[in-house]
Amino acid sequence: MPQRPNVLLIAIDSIRADHMSCYGYDRLTTPYIDRFAQGGALFENTFSPHIPTTSAYASMLTGLDCFGTQVVALRHKGPLRAEAPTAAEIFRNYGYNTTCVGFSGNPSSRGFDTYINYAGWGSWKQGRSPKAQNLNEVALPELERLTAEDKPWFVMLRHMDPHAPYLPPEPYERMFYHGDECDPDNRSMDPVLAFKPFATFFKSWMPPGISDKGYVIAQYDGAIAYMDAAIQSIFTALEQLGIMDDTVIALNGDHGETLYDHECWFDHHGIYDNVLHVPLIIRYPGVVPAGRRLSGFNQHKDLLPTLLELAGLAYDAEKDGYQFDGRSLMSLARGEEASFESEFYISECTWMRKHGWRTPGWKLMIALEPDFHFKPEIELYNLVEDPEENNNLAEARPDVVANLRARMEAFIAKREAETGLTNPMLTQGDWHGQEGVGAFKTSQQAYDTLYIGDLDEAIRLQAESRKDSDGEEEDASND
Repeated sequence: MPQRPNVLLIAIDSIRADHMSCYGYDRLTTPYIDRFAQGGALFENTFSPHIPTTSAYASMLTGLDCFGTQVVALRHKGPLRAEAPTAAEIFRNYGYNTTCVGFSGNPSSRGFDTYINYAGWGSWKQGRSPKAQNLNEVALPELERLTAEDKPWFVMLRHMDPHAPYLPPEPYERMFYHGDECDPDNRSMDPVLAFKPFATFFKSWMPPGISDKGYVIAQYDGAIAYMDAAIQSIFTALEQLGIMDDTVIALNGDHGETLYDHECWFDHHGIYDNVLHVPLIIRYPGVVPAGRRLSGFNQHKDLLPTLLELAGLAYDAEKDGYQFDGRSLMSLARGEEASFESEFYISECTWMRKHGWRTPGWKLMIALEPDFHFKPEIELYNLVEDPEENNNLAEARPDVVANLRARMEAFIAKREAETGLTNPMLTQGDWHGQEGVGAFKTSQQAYDTLYIGDLDEAIRLQAESRKDSDGEEEDASND
């Protein structure tokens, strides 16, 4: 056995915490993860403050916020800052073997010894998509290989099942749905299929004639349940290898998903809580208290310091010349602190460019340019009275808007002074991938410009800026 524990990061793309049964969802979507959580600590208020994938993983894998990473856009141009070492680089420096499954080519994936890809997409024509089984087929042999070597390992598995297209294999397709998904009397999918920027993409993986939004949501839940069963195969393998209890295991989402909420239709953009709130469960027997549910606020930047502490790695910021923005969550797990920052800066730069400020009671969202959903420039929500964020109070409560804006701007000024770097949300240029267009002037311009097209085009758009250091594109099947 290695003297230091192995570290396994199960990273799940587009997973809503509130669609997991261990987080209170009324559908039993995660029975195996639920049992896993009973052996560790479940963090009830973990947030992904920087949406989407590229910026979320940048923070998760460096322990920095967006000011430290300078990454906020899906199509981030250029590499991650060289001054920000990644989890893979740090663990490797401590003698760990490192492997990444399903996340090659992203700026934040720098530094792994081994990269393994798998088919993580799908379409209606291709049939049901066994994404998690595809991952298992390459990940399980790799875990066996690493365990046979006389070194501890750090492995990151990036699961894609909750990411569109939602195409879980049978019987998960009908696990949470019984009825006619093409019922002509059900018109709930009309506005979805009328949304020009995404309509062709949706039609490439949804059933022809789809009319019931409930079916699509059931596919999302079925994909989570299918992935849950596949993840149990990972746990079983660790048990059979005799290393389950010698492995620090963290399950974390990169961001959530918009389903039929806020007219953002089956994707992950916006900075509503359905996208910001993500699961985090950590298990390491004898160190992480078992069966603990922790309500304290925390963010992605806190994950890496936590994993290093659990691995027994005495990271010295002064000696190593690298200061995390986050802190180890073990102080929450041990009951030494009740919560980390309860109000924080939030940003989104996927299909819209917005930032804002979230407190336990209020959410302020400010558009930095018009968006293709024709939303108002300023949105304000009372999270206590309106947790689903449906009633915009910006015009009714200008006093709250002014107060939250001042707190946000003070934080931005503070972080810019501390890092000596400009807020990256202000320096994005052609963040949308349309060269030479710059910031959108109107919502109509954004609506007409941001057309995804079919599935192949969607994959290309998400993959095009994810280059490795040699300028080669990542395998599109893993985006």
